[in-house]
Amino acid sequence: MIEPNSIQANLTTQVGDFNLEVNLQIPGAGVSAIFGHSGSGKTTLLRCIAGLHRAKGELIFKGTTWQHNKLFLPVHKRPLAYVFQEASLFPHLTVLKNIQYGQNRRSITRETISLEDAINWLDLQSLLNRKPHRLSGGERQRVALARALITSPDLLLMDEPLSALDHHARSEIMPYLERVCSELSIPLLYVTHSPDEVARLADHLILMQRGQVTAQGALSEITARLDIPFFRNEDAGTVLCATVYEKDTAWHLVRVQFPGGSLWMKDRQFEPGDRIRIRIVAKDVSIARQQPSESSILNCLPATIDEIREGEHPALRYVRVKLTDALGASSPIIARLTARSANTLQLAPGQHCWVQIKSTALIE
Repeated sequence: MIEPNSIQANLTTQVGDFNLEVNLQIPGAGVSAIFGHSGSGKTTLLRCIAGLHRAKGELIFKGTTWQHNKLFLPVHKRPLAYVFQEASLFPHLTVLKNIQYGQNRRSITRETISLEDAINWLDLQSLLNRKPHRLSGGERQRVALARALITSPDLLLMDEPLSALDHHARSEIMPYLERVCSELSIPLLYVTHSPDEVARLADHLILMQRGQVTAQGALSEITARLDIPFFRNEDAGTVLCATVYEKDTAWHLVRVQFPGGSLWMKDRQFEPGDRIRIRIVAKDVSIARQQPSESSILNCLPATIDEIREGEHPALRYVRVKLTDALGASSPIIARLTARSANTLQLAPGQHCWVQIKSTALIE
């Protein structure tokens, strides 16, 4: 069933030595991450949606046709903004003037995002009188994002905006991206090859390989699938949305609740009621057939084994379990074990078990 508020793309074009062939229905709200290895067609798909690359097929944005048969709306007639890998700021203009340049591209009748909002969301107040050469890489990308937002687009496209930054700069800008994503009421398409960026920003996930969409769906569902090779490696893990509901100030911990159970984790100045994401890496999850006693691991939850698959090495096994609470709500998580351990415990789908997760291993 086609949702009238969605983005529908049925596009075909040549990409290197293979064809890009996609048939997508992307949610009309939230962050949709387009994830895949270099050369998988991610950027080409984004450029097709923007109108920067002409593909065959049909593109409909929330009921409005942008491309079909002989109809092809040029870039300037598509109400979108595009943030590239490089900030590409005007070197002779101050930060403020660079941002205000975006206002000149906005219709007089449109102002869904104000200049003040864009500056405040990205904490640019102290940088407004600087020229681009006096900015760090992360600061330049924040300015480029503010300039895009100030056009008040109906759709925001971001093409690996952190790939040109070092680890320190990426760490600095990530909280700003999280804030913008939470504040925006428009859909955002975010191209990346970073599992960490996917975990922290995405609501919906689109996986691509050699021009094909191999999987798409809600983030928590896709990251818990064992049939997807992208996540069966060192980065394998599940993302859950949780709510902080208890603080242990004596030991600097908080308990977070999610469909299926709750977990203790390090307190990072959270308050009860805060909504956060937690990433549970598969290699940090262990399984026991009986409830452990006198263990240093705080998080021990009852679960049911759902699926077992071989890992990327014959010595490894991936086990998907479902955590289920008293109300029947459940969440899937993945454990990575040795094949020897799985065999010793005689693990099999349908079995009840206990899952142990270290509080220090949870990533927020």
